[in-house]
Amino acid sequence: MIIDTPEVQDINSFSRFEFLKETYGIIWTLIPIFTPVLGITIGVLVIVWLEREISAGIQQRIGPEYAGPLGVLQALADGSKLLFKENIFPARGETLLFSIGPSIAVISILVSYSVVPFSSHLVLVDLNIGVFLWIAISSIAPIGLLMSGYGSNNKYSFLGGLRAAAQSISYEIPLTLCVLSISLLSNSSSTVDIVEAQSKYGFWGWNLWRQPIGFIIFLISSLAECERLPFDLPEAEEELVAGYQTEYSGIKFGLFYVASYLNLLVSSLFVTVLYLGGWNISIPYIFVFDFFEINKTYGVFEPTISMFITLAKTYLFLFIPITTRWTLPRLRMDQLLNLGWKFLLPISLGNLLLTTSSQLFSL
Repeated sequence: MIIDTPEVQDINSFSRFEFLKETYGIIWTLIPIFTPVLGITIGVLVIVWLEREISAGIQQRIGPEYAGPLGVLQALADGSKLLFKENIFPARGETLLFSIGPSIAVISILVSYSVVPFSSHLVLVDLNIGVFLWIAISSIAPIGLLMSGYGSNNKYSFLGGLRAAAQSISYEIPLTLCVLSISLLSNSSSTVDIVEAQSKYGFWGWNLWRQPIGFIIFLISSLAECERLPFDLPEAEEELVAGYQTEYSGIKFGLFYVASYLNLLVSSLFVTVLYLGGWNISIPYIFVFDFFEINKTYGVFEPTISMFITLAKTYLFLFIPITTRWTLPRLRMDQLLNLGWKFLLPISLGNLLLTTSSQLFSL
């Protein structure tokens, strides 16, 4: 049976069309996965560059300046160097725990980004328990650090892992009580609802003014959760060499480095969402939409502006933990635990009681 040439061409074009359709479908499936990861990675690189530049300014020295314009590619160069370094395993350590510890620390923090809203429609998952999901997932990260410390078969590493676990438990409770006070004020635990509840009264409706005590406790607790100075006892260089990451090298050491900055970024984002009004700003910008007529036609201009406002607030807030690093001395372990259990916990309980009483009397 002889098939005409036009029929063969039609069959080939049809099969080619089906192949392109499948490829297109696969690409569209991967885009929502890799876009947030790419955005988060760029955000971390910006934080590293900002910290180096601000630290250089505080110490009156020259920061990174050779890798790219103004040294913006220095963090990328450091990451590439770590990527190609040799992975060294302790001879008598627990290899399984040693290997999966950094992964648990990074993955648990990455999942937290799923409930962070950048605008009313730009959030991966809008859950009714959004803020408490963040607290629950972020409490898994110290388990990874403890596994890393135990698996290293090193007394300094194990002591650093124990410190990380003790510090996390001590400061998660005041942090949770502050979030609970915000949920009571907003009548919701959804991150989107909390931001929209603050937008009713403009600038003076931010929870920063309604919960000043809670904001200070949340700030201190988030610094402790991120293990930033003056709360960096799990990796205190003068005492523990490098804490739980003493035995690590190469990409695994890089994962710890990335995890610390990921945690810092997500904490700053939640400060913005819970206390600084999220994507709302007191200056009205509705006239921009009416002038360009873009929002009515495409609906992309408003999410872009909202995302820019959220990130601007987040990176402005990051100046506090960066400057704190070069301002305050490190606490002792007993001082750190006393601050968490004897001061922050009672004050956060009192703040929750006051918030509950005010909400009951306002009914």
